Amino acid sequence: MLLLLSLLSLLLGGSQAQQEKYMLWVPESVTVQHGLCVLVSCSFSYPRDDRWTASYSAHGYWFREGANTDRHDPVATNKPGQRVQSRTRGRFQLVGDPSKDNCSLMITDARREDGAGYFFRVERGPSVKYNFLKGFSLKVTDLTQKPDVFLPATLEPGRPVPVLCVFDLAFERCPAPSFSWSTKAVYSQGKGPPASHFSTISLTPELRDHGTALTCRVLFPRQGVSTQRTVQLSVAHAPKELVIRVFRDQASAPESQGNVSYLEVQKGQFLRLLCAANSHPPATLSWVLEDRVLSWSCPSGPRTLELELPTVSPGDSGRYTCRAENRLGSQHGTLDLSVQYPPEDLRVTVSQENGTVLEVIRNASLPILEGQSLRLVCVAHSHPPARLSWTWEPQTLSPEWPSDPGVLELPWVQTEHEGEFTCHARSPLGAQHISLSLSVHYETPGPTAFSRGVFLGIGVTAVLSLCLLLVIVKTLRKARPRAEAGRRVSRSSTVLEYINVGPKAGPRARDRKAMPSSSSTIPSPDAHSPGPKKDQKELHSVPRDCPEPRWSTPALDPKNSPEELHYAALTFPGLRQWATQVPKDTHTDYEEIKFH
Repeated sequence: MLLLLSLLSLLLGGSQAQQEKYMLWVPESVTVQHGLCVLVSCSFSYPRDDRWTASYSAHGYWFREGANTDRHDPVATNKPGQRVQSRTRGRFQLVGDPSKDNCSLMITDARREDGAGYFFRVERGPSVKYNFLKGFSLKVTDLTQKPDVFLPATLEPGRPVPVLCVFDLAFERCPAPSFSWSTKAVYSQGKGPPASHFSTISLTPELRDHGTALTCRVLFPRQGVSTQRTVQLSVAHAPKELVIRVFRDQASAPESQGNVSYLEVQKGQFLRLLCAANSHPPATLSWVLEDRVLSWSCPSGPRTLELELPTVSPGDSGRYTCRAENRLGSQHGTLDLSVQYPPEDLRVTVSQENGTVLEVIRNASLPILEGQSLRLVCVAHSHPPARLSWTWEPQTLSPEWPSDPGVLELPWVQTEHEGEFTCHARSPLGAQHISLSLSVHYETPGPTAFSRGVFLGIGVTAVLSLCLLLVIVKTLRKARPRAEAGRRVSRSSTVLEYINVGPKAGPRARDRKAMPSSSSTIPSPDAHSPGPKKDQKELHSVPRDCPEPRWSTPALDPKNSPEELHYAALTFPGLRQWATQVPKDTHTDYEEIKFH
């Protein structure tokens, strides 16, 4: 009895030891996307006796969790003739060889109802029949995987290029999907293996295809299951759609200026210009003022180029050009900037007959000798151009030439011209004025260069000249009444008519200079002052009834010494021409006024 119990204990202990050798290696959880395939790697081991099992085939079975292996059909098996569940037939395949301890399972066209737990059973001969209850859990998720499309980043117009669409399968034995293409561009289907995980086409894009869509669609065996990827065709083109935006202050909204524009701003205002263009490959942007490059951007940098003028000044006026350029062409937009400001930097250039040129920038007094010519040129900087005008005391002087109201000419300064001359510059943005107080002075009596030259010339025959002079004086005293009656003075008395030797003449007769004459004929003592040359404009700012200079020569008093000379004068034919210097500054408002 004890021997029987001992044998039974040995038998039971051996069976328990053998059962502990049944092992299964499989992932606890497996995830697959809807419509795709997945390979569940699996291996196992079991106790075997080659004398019992070598002559039998090994069969493996995959069952859905909860199935009764004696009554329910498996989802997959390698046993010939074994019936499997209809919903998994052809989709669940035992691809491993159980005779080699491989229980790998391939699942294709995964469906949501496939999500469940599964366990494996092995059978081999009459002694090996075992269920590995600890299997794996399958989870089916939404289809999110998309194909990958490969094409050049930049397409050249009219040049064919190959385009490849690839769908990455879990492993090679997964069934190949089908591909389809859609695009507005011209393409032809490429050649490839009939069952493949990729597809190719030859694409010939045109410029009109830039920005259009190219779609590769992947279709799986189960109806209605597909995925796709869409890319935008990037066809190289020259810059286009260039836009200039203007910001008038740091917080303002942009003003689109289009391709060509004119912009007016106030002096001192903040201004920011922004330029952008559509191009591929990216263009190089640059800002140019007239012919000077102000800034530029690199193609790899921002797609916009900014130009900031924190405080606009008149010097910022001009044509601003934004240029966009790449290897296929260029485009540009222009902005004519006009800076407006009130009159400023008002000044008067004073030109006198003796060659003196002064520039007056503030109110000042201007002394001048009577009989000299005077030219005043008033200049103001402003935009829009200021309206210039001259006033003389309360009187407004009307310009003879409306286009030149800033120039005032006095060919013969007289005492009546004394007073304040004011130049006014007015514009819609403001006004400015500058005044000159004109004071007329008289020349101190004394020998002039001409008189010294005359006496030097006659000094060679001093004695003869003195005698001749006494004779002429007596003749002149006798001829005085006839001259006043209208007789013309003979040419033999030309020199003495310009030598005033009368000591009792009035102060003005002594001090005044002789007005240069345009005629070579010596005027009579009561004659009017000579008229201007043909190319010399008259002054109309002087009243028509203005007294003419006194040209009468007083009679010679024989009681006075002939050597007591006060001054001598010489009449030159015509007046000196004065050239008007026009400021070169394009922002200078320059006008001219002339007086008669």
